[in-house]
Amino acid sequence: MDSLLTRPLIRDATTEDASACAEIYRPYVTDTAITFELTPPTTREMAERITAAQREHAWIVMEDEDGVIGYAYGGTFRTRAAYRWTCEVSVYLERDRRRSGAGRALYGALLPRLADRGMRTAVACMTLPNDASLGLHRAMGFEDVGRMRGVGHKHGAWHDVAWAQRDLTSGLEP
Repeated sequence: MDSLLTRPLIRDATTEDASACAEIYRPYVTDTAITFELTPPTTREMAERITAAQREHAWIVMEDEDGVIGYAYGGTFRTRAAYRWTCEVSVYLERDRRRSGAGRALYGALLPRLADRGMRTAVACMTLPNDASLGLHRAMGFEDVGRMRGVGHKHGAWHDVAWAQRDLTSGLEP
């Protein structure tokens, strides 16, 4: 029988999770082009992001006996009013937790929350190359919708991004 100590728990994030989320995110900022941010956010900045996401979208964390091991969130896609039912989603895991099913579990909990809040479409933007993220999004029912070439410059190189989207109005099973 699984207990809460051996099976990760997914729950809504609070500002108390900001430090853990910032630490998970830091190596993605400093060591990869997966995110185009150049400076890791502080705990305070991460708390502000969590608060903002919770207002109209969602931010969730996955934790085990060691604490928070990953998070996923939905946020504003574009600020113009006509886009208000579309959100952009992301998932981040501790580096040694990737390809463990945690990303699927987080999205499996996040997408229904977003649908319940009136979101109709989820979009994801992925820096390329990133086979793991492309695979995760496809497995979760996202459809490839485009590629933008050379739109981000980080770590001395130009990077392409892929866009994918998923309808949130019909069944949430991938």
